[in-house]
Amino acid sequence: MFSVLKRWQPAPRISAEADHDLQDYPPVFRQILYNRGYGTKEAARQFLEAKLSQSSDASLMSDLPEAVDRILWAVQKQEPISVYGDYDADGVTATALLVQVIRSLGGTVSEYIPNRFDEGYGLNNEALNTLYERGVRLVITVDCGIRSLPEAEHAKSLGIDLIITDHHHPSEELPQAFAIINPKQPGDLYPDKDLAGVGIAYKLAEGLIMRSPDGSNTTQLNIEDTLDLVAIGTISDLAPLVGENRSLVKAGLTKIRHPSRQGIMALMGVSGLIPGRVKSTDIGYTLGPRLNAAGRLESALDAYHLLTTDDVGEAGFLAQKLDDQNRFRQEITRQIQKQSEEMAMAEDPDAMLIFTAHPDFNPGVVGLAATRLSEVYYRPVIIAHQGEAFTRGSGRSIPEFHITNALDQCADLLEHHGGHAAAAGFTVRTEKLPELKERLSRIANEQLQNRDLRPVLTPDAEVTLSELQPELIEYLDWLQPTGYGNRDASFLTRDVRVVRSRPVGKDYAHLKFTVSDGWVTYDAIAFRQGYWYERLPLMVDLIFAFEMNEYNGMKSLQLNVRDLKPSGYND
Repeated sequence: MFSVLKRWQPAPRISAEADHDLQDYPPVFRQILYNRGYGTKEAARQFLEAKLSQSSDASLMSDLPEAVDRILWAVQKQEPISVYGDYDADGVTATALLVQVIRSLGGTVSEYIPNRFDEGYGLNNEALNTLYERGVRLVITVDCGIRSLPEAEHAKSLGIDLIITDHHHPSEELPQAFAIINPKQPGDLYPDKDLAGVGIAYKLAEGLIMRSPDGSNTTQLNIEDTLDLVAIGTISDLAPLVGENRSLVKAGLTKIRHPSRQGIMALMGVSGLIPGRVKSTDIGYTLGPRLNAAGRLESALDAYHLLTTDDVGEAGFLAQKLDDQNRFRQEITRQIQKQSEEMAMAEDPDAMLIFTAHPDFNPGVVGLAATRLSEVYYRPVIIAHQGEAFTRGSGRSIPEFHITNALDQCADLLEHHGGHAAAAGFTVRTEKLPELKERLSRIANEQLQNRDLRPVLTPDAEVTLSELQPELIEYLDWLQPTGYGNRDASFLTRDVRVVRSRPVGKDYAHLKFTVSDGWVTYDAIAFRQGYWYERLPLMVDLIFAFEMNEYNGMKSLQLNVRDLKPSGYND
């Protein structure tokens, strides 16, 4: 498979001042902390402890106190409430969390999660009409709504009070809603702008529980009982695991390792995970994709019901269904990726932006295929399902290209759009698709034409194999939870000899090998790098993560290789 050459840029060496202030830690670990911006003893302590007590006051969020008052009034009057969520794992966990909390306070509340295929993303007027006919006069969005200006006007015309909670970037104009809770909106004083949708739902729930009358309802739950949902949604949505997100996820992982939610127990069971050993990567690569599979292929309500059911049988059935859907989703993703790649390379293999659309592409998984192609070619990628009247696409990008800003420049062509710097979605009338593709391609060319488009790897420290002692693993565990925004530590070692090697895995996609510096020998695994086998040099330089591998009950230290080059290769 094609592989983009990567740039290696080792992190700058730790300053003398930070090295002295962090002397309680081993030298390599000091460097790792320094690389992440924690160069003092106190900053390192707070980062490593990641206590929930360090979280900010929820009332600092604009409109949150007013939203709490409105919701508690509805609870008191037994007014029907609807929590309107997105169909991805972030939206589903946020919906489950807020419904659970409002119900525990005695409220009359129901969930509404739109169908991706029939209704599309976010608020829609038909759904608001349906909720109105059911007697709902208070709708709370989670993980959506910040760009739903016409829909907010429609809700207002119906007499529905709309509370929008969302973490996506707003447009220049905000919806006319009863309340908007989004730290990214102008003038908001909440210090942490990186909460996921479920994190913002948690802060609203925190405000509700703090303000509700003591003893008003004997079933009122402890807000920390919802942290398992927060951890799953935050990691699945690739929210950066720093600041408050880190504290929330760390506490949530503790809950998941001692699960009380039937659905999470069942999902870990079908996934082959051992609860007591679950890490953030297990959520990102195992639990999250299974929850997302429901909304990508059928209805996200299966994922919602899995997270909220108390019935062991129902939990087992739904977990198995999501596991089956996830396997089917993986196969569809591979097919779309392959077809998109062939289409793009036939049209222009040197294009700055890969943009493909086809009627056969499943709209639920085009974003996943775009992610993989963006990783392979290190280009922004858009893949879309082309319908007769409308085309719905998903884009994934690289740090050099803000894909939502690019779509903003094409807003006059689009029906809907929104997202982040690295990911976005849109709906466009099919007749306007060629113009959209041409304009986005021109924007990408203007911004990327003269850039060195290679992914950058920044190892934390250059080490010898002899420096990789077992006790280092214990310190590396202190960095957990790791993921987006708080990556696993990585290391660079040079001039090691390849002792043996072999391709492994399906289609021999991975490389298993052993390296030695003449004193110490380690096994190594290089995922998705099986193409090296036929041309692997005798002496190599490696960038890798140092980890404990467990297989069939046996534990061993290994190098998880991120990239390799022939020794002496001049980058």
